[in-house]
Amino acid sequence: MTGPKRAAARGLLRRAAPALALFAGIRVLGLVVLAVWAGAEGRSPHQVLSARWDALWYTDIAAHGYHWAGYQATAHTRGAGVRSHLAFFPLLPWLERGLHEAVGLSYADAGLAVSAVASLVAALGIFAVGERIAGLGGGLPASPVTGRRVALVLVVLWAALPIGVLESMAYTEALFTALAAWSLWCVLRGNWITAGLLSALAGLTRPSAAAIIAAVWAGALLDLWRREAPLLRAVAGMLLAPAGLLAYAGWVGGIPAYFRIQNGWGNGFDFGAAYGRFVGHQLTTSPAAGVGLLVFVGLVLWALIACVRQRQPVATVVYAAVIVVLALGAQAYFNSKPRLLLPGFPLLLPLAAWLARIRTSRAAATLGVLTAVSAVYGAIWLLGPGPP
Repeated sequence: MTGPKRAAARGLLRRAAPALALFAGIRVLGLVVLAVWAGAEGRSPHQVLSARWDALWYTDIAAHGYHWAGYQATAHTRGAGVRSHLAFFPLLPWLERGLHEAVGLSYADAGLAVSAVASLVAALGIFAVGERIAGLGGGLPASPVTGRRVALVLVVLWAALPIGVLESMAYTEALFTALAAWSLWCVLRGNWITAGLLSALAGLTRPSAAAIIAAVWAGALLDLWRREAPLLRAVAGMLLAPAGLLAYAGWVGGIPAYFRIQNGWGNGFDFGAAYGRFVGHQLTTSPAAGVGLLVFVGLVLWALIACVRQRQPVATVVYAAVIVVLALGAQAYFNSKPRLLLPGFPLLLPLAAWLARIRTSRAAATLGVLTAVSAVYGAIWLLGPGPP
């Protein structure tokens, strides 16, 4: 790293330090509440965070690879199909295995360590993107001071989401968000090769990498149309962006084969038809729950429209829009919808900009309430019967 780049990195870390400290504090509070609540129920918070649901599949793949001798019995015990393990992308298991071999951590603890580090890297990336967008003007304050304030609030909002506890689990959400945030930051700065490489890594993490691939392509094409991007670098970034996702899909037998694997989990994509039927069923059998689901969808769509009205850069709007489409259009059951939306941090920018403009005491009180709700809800959610 050259001298100017080192100085820029140090400057970013210095500006982001308060946001990172608040992020860490919020996540620690959530873990403390989870530990106390789980202890009162005679359960292990460590097991809840690292050895349940999807986390078990990732640690199994880390320990044995994708084709291990006991797979069929394991899949049968968990009620999964013959090729169900192939729904889980390889980057997190690779990192878990690398940490296990390097420092001797168990695979489960390695998963927790990856998420802990990745969540901080994601928070720094979210701060950088928020600060960058604020500096571009549009619907956000354009001064350096207010730009940092918006970025800080954005990080706190992401940490204090009701499902923020996922950022501390041995799941892929923190890792994917870190890669997506820094890829977006590179797009906003015109660093096309790095944006493409980070997007390719995201494609080895989750299928929702389609959102960051779309953002890289949208940003590159727009800059090429404006003649603001070097042709070869922009095209190289566009070619690199889908490489990870296509490579993994090809390895499992192609994109149609991967869709069949997802269908085996009930996670196919039907443009929201199954979710619409679910909401309709709730409206007839449990009207309050049905109305709550409609409010949830309405808030998500309002946030996306607010991003457009805020005149965010095309890349972040495209990224947020694809995240929303993938989350609401998937057949996955309702508990998974908020999890699928977690990486969509640009959706929080309109609220962050508003909170950054109001009186500090009111903003702090609002964020404090959200933090408390997040800590309690996270414990209830994880200690419930179904996976997130």
